Amino acid sequence: PSGTFMMGDANGNSNETPHEVTLTKSFFIGVHEVTQAQYERVMGTNPSEFKGADHPVERVSWDDAVEFCRKLSDLPMERAAGRVYRLPTEAEWEYACRAGTTTEYSFGDYRDFIENSDVGNSWFRETAAGTSHRVGGKPPNAWGLYDMHGNASEWCQDWYAEYPRGAVTDPAGPASGSLRVYRGGCWVQYAQHGRSTTRHFTKPSGANHLHLGQSFRIAGSSDR
Repeated sequence: PSGTFMMGDANGNSNETPHEVTLTKSFFIGVHEVTQAQYERVMGTNPSEFKGADHPVERVSWDDAVEFCRKLSDLPMERAAGRVYRLPTEAEWEYACRAGTTTEYSFGDYRDFIENSDVGNSWFRETAAGTSHRVGGKPPNAWGLYDMHGNASEWCQDWYAEYPRGAVTDPAGPASGSLRVYRGGCWVQYAQHGRSTTRHFTKPSGANHLHLGQSFRIAGSSDR
């Protein structure tokens, strides 16, 4: 649903400046990352290091993720239904991840992860045993979304830039830049790197950081 929330974290690092964000339009977002089977069905390839049809596709660049959305949107069935797919904006991603919460993670704070690693969607370095896992293997957040924290990192639509200092409406990031944002942390990163507010960024090609398991989930407008 559309709504207003506080994006960022006053206790986070310098690129997590808290600010009020209003999203005026409701939107669709994938219940989990795109799986390897789904990616291969559309793209004809599977670049993932850890193979598994129901595991998230990984080692995907931002450019690859955008191309997947374009090809999926162009499928006759999707065109006939009027569905157009894209990556979520960074604001949409955090709003969906939080699912109405204000804690470090949608399932609570860091102490909750330490005390009960089965809580939330939390495949991190501490729990993942060095590999990705099937999507949906941990409980979803309050809005029914799986793997928003951990398993595989997720590309967002935005170019990276420092947050604005005041309230904003429907932010989509700067018009240009050199680095794209990705969120959520992954199996090779510690849980601190997968908070609801933690920001990561790299080149759209992802060439230097594909070992960090970039994946993505699709989004789209709810308007018809």
